[in-house]
Amino acid sequence: MSEIIHHLNSNNPPQSEIPEWPEHGELSPVRTNKTSHQFGHDYLPQANHDTVVPEYLEHDVTVVDWGRKVVGNPVQKAIHYLVSLFPIAQWILHYNYKWLYGDLVAGITVGVVLVPQSMSYAQLAALPAQYGLYSSFVGVFIYSFFATSKDVSIGPVAVMSLQVSKVIYRVQQKAGEQFSAPEIATFLSLICGGIAAGIGILRLGFILEFISSPAVMGFMSGSAFSIIVGQVPGLMGFNSKVNTRTATYLVVVNTLKNLKHTNVDAAFGLVPLFILYVWKFGCDYGQKRAPKLKWYFFYVQQLRNAIVIIVATAISWGVVHPKKVSFKGPLKKFKPPISIIGVVPKGLQHVGVMTIPKGIIGYMASEIPVSTIILLLEHIAISKSFGRVNDYKVIPDQEVIAIGVNNLIGTFFNAYPSTGSFSRSALKAKCGVRTPFAGIFTGCVVLLALYALTATFYYIPKATLCAVIIHAVSDLIADYKVTLNFWNISPLDAGIFIIAVIITVFASIEDGVYFAICASVAVVLFRLAIPKGQFLGRIQVAEVINPTIDALESDQYSIKQEEDNHSGSSRSSSDNVEIHQVINNGPNAGYKLKKEDSTKDSTHITTRALLQKNPKLKFHTRWVPLTKENINGHLKVQPPPPGVIVFKPVEAFIYPNSSRQIDRVSDEAKRLTKRGKPYNYTDTGSRPWNDPGPLRWRLPFWKEKFASQDEGEVEDTRPVLTTVHFDFSSVTSIDVTSIHALVDLRKALNKYADREIEFHFSGILSPWIRRGLLNAGFGTYAEDGLVSTTTYVNIATGSDELETGIDGQYYAAVATNTPFLHLDIPDYR
Repeated sequence: MSEIIHHLNSNNPPQSEIPEWPEHGELSPVRTNKTSHQFGHDYLPQANHDTVVPEYLEHDVTVVDWGRKVVGNPVQKAIHYLVSLFPIAQWILHYNYKWLYGDLVAGITVGVVLVPQSMSYAQLAALPAQYGLYSSFVGVFIYSFFATSKDVSIGPVAVMSLQVSKVIYRVQQKAGEQFSAPEIATFLSLICGGIAAGIGILRLGFILEFISSPAVMGFMSGSAFSIIVGQVPGLMGFNSKVNTRTATYLVVVNTLKNLKHTNVDAAFGLVPLFILYVWKFGCDYGQKRAPKLKWYFFYVQQLRNAIVIIVATAISWGVVHPKKVSFKGPLKKFKPPISIIGVVPKGLQHVGVMTIPKGIIGYMASEIPVSTIILLLEHIAISKSFGRVNDYKVIPDQEVIAIGVNNLIGTFFNAYPSTGSFSRSALKAKCGVRTPFAGIFTGCVVLLALYALTATFYYIPKATLCAVIIHAVSDLIADYKVTLNFWNISPLDAGIFIIAVIITVFASIEDGVYFAICASVAVVLFRLAIPKGQFLGRIQVAEVINPTIDALESDQYSIKQEEDNHSGSSRSSSDNVEIHQVINNGPNAGYKLKKEDSTKDSTHITTRALLQKNPKLKFHTRWVPLTKENINGHLKVQPPPPGVIVFKPVEAFIYPNSSRQIDRVSDEAKRLTKRGKPYNYTDTGSRPWNDPGPLRWRLPFWKEKFASQDEGEVEDTRPVLTTVHFDFSSVTSIDVTSIHALVDLRKALNKYADREIEFHFSGILSPWIRRGLLNAGFGTYAEDGLVSTTTYVNIATGSDELETGIDGQYYAAVATNTPFLHLDIPDYR
């Protein structure tokens, strides 16, 4: 290392003064010419003495290291992977009575809600009611074995049911009556389930993260509005006169045109809908006014769907049953006076392997992508949200597997695609569910309904089911507060949300979903391709714990300099203070600034007075944007020393954005510094075409005006570029393109400055970034000698006590053979 470390000072300390360093990996004593003020430690040797730093050589990462990490311990990883596919194995042996009670209550409560909802959603999907029950039974049963979320309830949901109905409609439009609606729905479940299972098994669930929450909420809100509008004709009794599968705005128009065809079904739709909302708001009000009866009102509220349907069915029975009994013809030809569900087969029908209709995939291919996306997006959003709220970890890839397996197995029971439900998951969480095993009890309730209540289901009015759908889906529409919140946080996301809603309403759900995906990816690519890198300057910062904030007349938090009474000088100092304010009036409060009356002149505290009152206060150099973004505008940010540029990329430094960021550094260097070898101004032909300088020739009547400019050029007093520093503390990765851009920048600036420019880097997060820089010739000395007269080495104490560890040993914080790669930005003094 004696050939690497350059000694500016030949006055080395005697050998006896060099401390003996303990054995620590590849550590050995190395000297550098840094003095104590450059490291910020008063206990280090002072100026005119070399500081001894133990040598530290960092291991360079290799492809072999990466391969060992990926394929190392294959048997153990395979076992872990197989166990992870069945999360139930990790907790089922710990099952106890307390868990059983919570799961039993939650499971039965959700089951009571699920039965009427599933029949309603089957109607929304253009399927007989029993198919909603089949999907409900399979969903809650299978999900219990694969789930990593205890709260999510799987089954038919509104948005997916609407998509299924549109798929059925479009396939039958193309193929005629070649395929029945249940065949199309079950085959869609097979395809979507297989794709989801494949994504989960290959651990590709991360691709769903590219779709932002505002985009998802946009198409969900638009879809919810579409569902509500589509149920109004059924609610009013003229469903056959309106095509509810067209664009939503057309459904609104056609519904208004056909209001004159409203019939007696409206009584079984509007009245239950009114009761459902009054019931809900009444129970919410009761929970607020009587907190002691909170759980009573909660469970009464959850029974509203079941009780409303029971009452409506009883009235329907009283209207329909006498006419049915008195009807003399075949039962199939009986036309009840109101629209009812009709015959619901008892039990599980046609259980077994489904027969795939020939040629169906060709008619359905265009509908598969959006159906799969809707299936997965809603579920992942729900599961992750409840996991964060209830403090447990959800594994998205495993959730995707659970959805896939659930829909694959559902094909054996004639189920249609099912996924997680917002409303039922919230209900399940509020009921105190303890484990995913609660789904077993929910499935039992559905099975009981399938085998014991199907005769009663015959009389359920369709208008009442429409009311249940409208009431359930209305909660999915985001209110104005959500939009306002998006606007306050990110106007761009608010725009995406609103546009997604508009497209879903005026075009289709598919267009809304595709827009959500494209908009989310476009925003990510835009932010990546056009980063906001920052040029940095310096301020002195100290942290004050528990201060009292002085209310200045300007209502700004600032500390101003007063006249230095000790020296009698009227010149103000350039010291700046940034206070980390932790406002706490407790007994542990430290030094407090006195709050003056706002009508009087505020007493401004000098830095010297502040240090006298609080001698433990420590000021440190911090690098902040020269534009003063997110800091007090009164601060005087000191630029780097002349000839030094410090730039901080704020995104991954890769091929989409490296060229733009390199151009910014190059332009800033040419703005702040001059050429190392100036052009010959007397010979205009020696200058390049892109920098021709001022115009040399003048018209005769201009000579007097521009005589001063013709006498000679103004001397350029700017410094020559010496150092370019890149702060990589926000850079997570680099690539070949970005490294080539750095090499090109180095060559261009070396030519511009007519010397070898120092390129320094700090805050490197990945060993692969370090490896790339070193292989491109950055980070260490040139082969033909030193390119720097100053060597910056970061050292750190080896003591466990950060505050009192000054007597401990110190080591090099980063490798000593790469003096241009730093832990932090040097002071460049």
